[in-house]
Amino acid sequence: MKITNVKAIMLKLPEISTAADGTQDDLIIIVETDEGITGYGEVDTAPIVGKAIVDAYMSHGTCYGLREVVMGSDPFDYEQIWNDMWKKTYYYGRSGPVIHVMSGIDMAIWDIMGKATGKPVHKLLGGSYSDRVRPYASALMPGNPDEVRRMVEKYASLGFTAIKFGWGPLGYDINFDLQLIEMARKTAGDHMEIMIDIGKRYKLKQAMYVAKALEQINIYWLEEPLPAEDYAGYKRLTESTTLRIATGEEESGRLAFARLINESRVDVIQPDISRCGGLTEAKKIAAMAADNNIQMVPHAFKTGILLAASIHLIAAIPDIPFLEFSVTESAIRKELLVKPFVQKDGFVEVPSTPGLGIELNPEVIRKYGVNLN
Repeated sequence: MKITNVKAIMLKLPEISTAADGTQDDLIIIVETDEGITGYGEVDTAPIVGKAIVDAYMSHGTCYGLREVVMGSDPFDYEQIWNDMWKKTYYYGRSGPVIHVMSGIDMAIWDIMGKATGKPVHKLLGGSYSDRVRPYASALMPGNPDEVRRMVEKYASLGFTAIKFGWGPLGYDINFDLQLIEMARKTAGDHMEIMIDIGKRYKLKQAMYVAKALEQINIYWLEEPLPAEDYAGYKRLTESTTLRIATGEEESGRLAFARLINESRVDVIQPDISRCGGLTEAKKIAAMAADNNIQMVPHAFKTGILLAASIHLIAAIPDIPFLEFSVTESAIRKELLVKPFVQKDGFVEVPSTPGLGIELNPEVIRKYGVNLN
């Protein structure tokens, strides 16, 4: 089997806002083979930048576009393909958007391998630890306590047993932040976990103050209170509190996660499979987390393609407690899959069909596809 083409398809809602909502646009990767098997991937990056990385012509020996790199390869040589993508983009890559796009291609290659062998991806990743995973509803923080109460009640009534609020008004006034968070905790009661994502907006002393307050009300974790690169700050924060501190969605590649783990000493790392290097790299990052006895919970605020990859990774690895499940109203997020994933009785089933177990809705691609010509 040989790869014959790599397509990068941009999707975009007619209107997008400055809200921290990555489901307003998308970059889909489609990898085709000479045996008619097609794989799907997704990239969480600036779509037009990612598309350029796929489409670029070869400038010199370490400056290739990624389509040229992978064309003609056997998908089962996935490690070799990953290393070729790394080496042949070394001049302008090594992190950021290049690894983001490598992630989407790698994801699609795993989908192909699963379809070719008739196995779900988690089997190829080496594990079947669970046939269902526990999702947390992932939502932007509303602007007032009453809306927080309504949202917690809504998602609890739908069967979710955990919810994360992030961004929105958080990070500008710690007293108001605590009002919103306390309302979420009060409404949730004792049977629903609450996570909070500040969106990198605190200074260290603010984060320490809020973390101490959240210890008292049993918040599950405090996510990204500090800028992603403030490893020294994260280390001091983690050492100052019994609250779990989580970060890592911005990191790309296992070398970055090795540094994050070793220097920040956070409690939960959050690699995004559509940004960290794909399933090939995420499996290695999971091993690093296990070796350091810390939690790993993948970040996944995109569409059902990334959700599928995250579910398979979680199923293949022991002790990953949650699946991030975006609940935004974006039509791209909700409608891209022919059969979207659903939460039932507090869980999402792990696909048992070959590959990632998904099919894309061509009408959504037609409706929201971006034509640059």
